[in-house]
Amino acid sequence: MQNKVDRYLTPQIQHWLFKGKIIILYGARQVGKTTLSKELLKANSAEDGYFNCEIQSVQTALSQREPLALQQFIGHKKFVVFDEAQQIPGIGEVLKLLADTYPHIQIIATGSSSFELANRSAEPLTGRAITFELFPLSYAELGQVYPAHEKKANLEFWLRFGFYPEVAMAPESDARMLLDNLSSRYLYKDILEFENLKRPDVLVKLLQLLALQVGQLVSYHELANHLKISSATVERYIDLLEKAFVIFRLPAFSRNLRNEIGKKNKIFFYDVGIRNSIIQQYQPLDLRSDKGGLWENFLVAERLKYLQAAGLRPNRYFWRNTSQSEIDYLEEQNGRLHAFEFKYAGRKSKIPGPFADAYPEHTFQVIDNQNFESFVS
Repeated sequence: MQNKVDRYLTPQIQHWLFKGKIIILYGARQVGKTTLSKELLKANSAEDGYFNCEIQSVQTALSQREPLALQQFIGHKKFVVFDEAQQIPGIGEVLKLLADTYPHIQIIATGSSSFELANRSAEPLTGRAITFELFPLSYAELGQVYPAHEKKANLEFWLRFGFYPEVAMAPESDARMLLDNLSSRYLYKDILEFENLKRPDVLVKLLQLLALQVGQLVSYHELANHLKISSATVERYIDLLEKAFVIFRLPAFSRNLRNEIGKKNKIFFYDVGIRNSIIQQYQPLDLRSDKGGLWENFLVAERLKYLQAAGLRPNRYFWRNTSQSEIDYLEEQNGRLHAFEFKYAGRKSKIPGPFADAYPEHTFQVIDNQNFESFVS
């Protein structure tokens, strides 16, 4: 069995190499940005173009604003990777200077924290950069390692321990320790390093509450009351966690029908293993009371990875009205609504009448543990 996984994002990045654009590769720590970057260098016979920006000497050299000094450091390389580039002060201006002065050099800059690299690079790099996001491994990508029957058999393991590369292919005896180490050492590192949080303990408690509410409507006001902080602080922390690729929001779909809920969000984790680690819940699925929310998080996150790999960008929502009728997940593309209900055990379900009446141009499908593969791959 091979353990190497060719990431589905690779061809999309390769398409943009040497076309006059800086490539910015975002993603949480440990999702494989370094591995992917080094493979791209190797494919272009440029292995010596890798720079780890967490090393002090690299930070010092790349903090200069003098083109000749920068070129002396880089040498005559035609392809370079600045890994964890958010560590370089004023990285956006440095990248702009290099791009404008040496347009023949292909630059890839990776960052674990989109808020830091984005804030420091967005304006200087307008029109000069193409941005990609790398997620944890996908269920589909793991088909390169496991034959179809083994992949299906491993589903419950991945629902418990998630898809971070080091964890997804580890034996169960190691997976929990690896995952707990990852979530405790790396999950908040960039937020705590770059943001002046007065109460980092509140960030952890907020994550725990969000983990327990997966698949449910999230009220910033209720979270604020529970944590004894302001709703604005809750929203700021959620924004930071989203920009650090820990969580993401799914908005409500509404066309202003009187009884539709239109201003709430659901919040999901990019990785279900991280979610389980935060609340220390690793039990087998048949012993869990949160199986429905876990299944929903898995499907929404895996669908996001599939859409990225396929180059598709539909609008993504959930739908609910004040009578508690609900659709777990909606995609809107080319004026058509595609509705999905998520049931782990595959119970029969039909689309809510109020939605069907209001939006007759729709499709509807129940996604369960027997037919989910066509939804995520």
